[in-house]
Amino acid sequence: MILKITNQEENFYSYMGKFFGSRLVEKQTNDRIYDDDNKQWYLYVEDEKVKAFVSINKNIIKNIYTMKDEYLEEILRVILQENEITTSIVTNCYTEIYQKTGFKIIKQDYKNFVMICKEKGENKK
Repeated sequence: MILKITNQEENFYSYMGKFFGSRLVEKQTNDRIYDDDNKQWYLYVEDEKVKAFVSINKNIIKNIYTMKDEYLEEILRVILQENEITTSIVTNCYTEIYQKTGFKIIKQDYKNFVMICKEKGENKK
């Protein structure tokens, strides 16, 4: 199930609290996860546990993590249908998933990140 949530909602930290400051997540993604205000979080929840998440702020993807490729693919497809995503700099560990779901890699000059944008006319299902 995909759940949309912000840090203002009562159950936000029961879902996301363990990911903030997690060394496991940071090691996998080479990114730190913050609970900034104004982020919309898309969570893939199974058995009341978060298995993947993506945060966006002003149509820019900010944070990404998944335990399984399929979870992230589903979230990214929902995000593309619901948002006009603009150029975003995201962790490079999910590059193949970005491309598979309708994003174009436009810059790979960063050590741990890539710049992506929505493929023109793409809305892959």
